[in-house]
Amino acid sequence: MTASSTPLPQTGSAAEPTRGRAPLSGSRRDLLKGACAVVAGLSMAGPARADGSTKAKGLIDATARVTAGRLDAMVAEAFPHFNRPVILPAFDSRKHGARYDVDLHRLVTTMTVPETGEAVKISGLLALPVGVSGPLPVLSWQHGTILSFDQVPSNMVLLADPAYRMSDEKDSLETLFNIQRFAAQGYAVIAADYLGKGPFRAGRGEAYAVKDATVRTCLDILEVGLEAMKSLKVEPGRLFLNGWSQGALNTQWLHQELRRQSRTITASAVQSPFNDLTESWRYWAGAQTFPPLEGAKDYPAAPNWISLCMIIALGSYQQYYGLDGLIKSATRPEFHDLALKYWADYALDFDRSKPFPTGETLLVPGFFDRFTDDRNSAFLRQIGLNIANVQRYDAPIRFYYGLADEAIRPAMSRRALAAGGRFASGAAVAGASHRGTFLASLYGDGTTLDGQENVVEWFASLNK
Repeated sequence: MTASSTPLPQTGSAAEPTRGRAPLSGSRRDLLKGACAVVAGLSMAGPARADGSTKAKGLIDATARVTAGRLDAMVAEAFPHFNRPVILPAFDSRKHGARYDVDLHRLVTTMTVPETGEAVKISGLLALPVGVSGPLPVLSWQHGTILSFDQVPSNMVLLADPAYRMSDEKDSLETLFNIQRFAAQGYAVIAADYLGKGPFRAGRGEAYAVKDATVRTCLDILEVGLEAMKSLKVEPGRLFLNGWSQGALNTQWLHQELRRQSRTITASAVQSPFNDLTESWRYWAGAQTFPPLEGAKDYPAAPNWISLCMIIALGSYQQYYGLDGLIKSATRPEFHDLALKYWADYALDFDRSKPFPTGETLLVPGFFDRFTDDRNSAFLRQIGLNIANVQRYDAPIRFYYGLADEAIRPAMSRRALAAGGRFASGAAVAGASHRGTFLASLYGDGTTLDGQENVVEWFASLNK
């Protein structure tokens, strides 16, 4: 799930949503947080290179090199858009600077969708530090929700153009942070463009929170990334997993599948995870409340972009679980046209004369309380089967959760911690928004992370 640094215009209180005016502007820039150009006058990237395609034929179709200095400059520009409200000092390259230039490779493979049996082409990213020898620790990175089709990790190969300007509207800035914090420090980073995203989606709807399709996508891209490393004469080392928001759920699913296959994982980190989809949906829809945190008078309201995430989930379950008509059966009649259009094109050109749904107004009355439609019941059963918060972990995993996260309440992470066993640990991030939690997990320290190390320091301590 993604979050914005500048809130959308509110549609009214939970009890009395405002009617008859549109809360959104006509561009995705107004929806996504910190939507602005983040790179200006940065150092030049190396030109696209052909050696990836020749050395890893069939695995890599595009390659770019980005310098350590350019990475630091991009992170410095992007940092404030995640650091809202401010909980961290400004980015300091002397403390957190990149150590290596990085080669970015776009991975390509074909996967079989478990839910449908279709063979589809998918893509991902492999990022390698330049000039580093010996086994490289491998980070499998799972990104958060993007309300577009193309803000994917592999989009970073566009940095082959030295004039390319990354922005929150077009690119995966969260992937940029992971590249700068891991690949530029000596890790190999492998990241999937989720099914229905990226350059090869060919009009396919995404598989948002669809468990088996998501796991297969992440696993297949991880395998292709490891194979490509070997083709490039780079030896893989220990395996680490990292994911934020939707990517945190995907990371937990991937962790569970790798362990089911008896694959060794050194450690996993998740930030702002929605572990229990039923609980998350009830919270977003206003059907579940939580007591205020100790010493807190109030808590941020669920964001007004959450209804769009809910529409995407309904469309995904409609498509991949064969629940034809789910979008219409689950949403109120006045939102049918909006929901169907948004699922089809992700465009924000809504009719401003009509009301816009919040999480609390989107669904039909009684959705969680009684039978409303066979498809709605099937959806609720399926998201119940896809929960991740009752897993016992036999490899280290750390949950980073914000104490002012507008999308995920702390209790939603603590339930998974309580059930996870002795290998599960938590780090509460005081005052952190949804995005701030993610940023602090990479650049924070014990003063912001409840005495815990950030992910980079924690992984380094285990990579021995």
